[in-house]
Amino acid sequence: MIEKTTTRNIPPDRACAILSIIKEFKGLPSSDLETIAQVCHWHRYEVGEEIVRYHDDSNSVFFITQGEMRVHYYSMSGQEVILCDLPAGELFGELTAIDSRSRSATVVAKTNSLVASISSSDFLELIYRNRQIAFAILQRLTEQIRRLTERVFEFSTLAVRNRIQAELLRLAKKQTTGSNIVIISPVPTHVELANLVSTHREAVTRELNNLERANLILRKDHELHILDIAKLTKMVENVNEKCSP
Repeated sequence: MIEKTTTRNIPPDRACAILSIIKEFKGLPSSDLETIAQVCHWHRYEVGEEIVRYHDDSNSVFFITQGEMRVHYYSMSGQEVILCDLPAGELFGELTAIDSRSRSATVVAKTNSLVASISSSDFLELIYRNRQIAFAILQRLTEQIRRLTERVFEFSTLAVRNRIQAELLRLAKKQTTGSNIVIISPVPTHVELANLVSTHREAVTRELNNLERANLILRKDHELHILDIAKLTKMVENVNEKCSP
């Protein structure tokens, strides 16, 4: 896949400030950010535009500095499988840069976005030369393995309704409010939730109706209010304990 034409050059000081929001670059001295900025190419993507495609042979690593990305692919039957959504501050493409294999998923812009990219060779050079970045990438890969292990467990052992509850809890935990009431906004559509937990829209609608009747959630406009995060957490934990060996 041919990458989108780069935007106008971004001034070095501005580029460093933008790159500083990337989680793996937190706390880096300005000299290190300047080194990264020197090898970056900048791209703007509009909603729905593809950045990389499943099985592409491109090998750049991308840093999301503005906007949000969706990582997904389609099954042989044409069903969309959503792996995750990545907000500003995240990166993607590191797996291909490390193992030189084709892309494992498609990434599209969920919102208008500004993205920086570097070549796989420049990315590897950063890891070799900077222990802080190398450790941050190791932590990132470890988190991915833990998250995927959790999802494999859920898909293998939990009923559909319990997978929906677990996904709602996962979405709620991203809203770090510290309150027992959490607002998920914007809320995924029923189809998107279904694609996240490998089921169909009707099952999602049915379970959301059940949770609303139980006064655990409230749907309002484009928001989903979790009215008792502690109770939802306990529900998910109880089911996980029953399914654990």
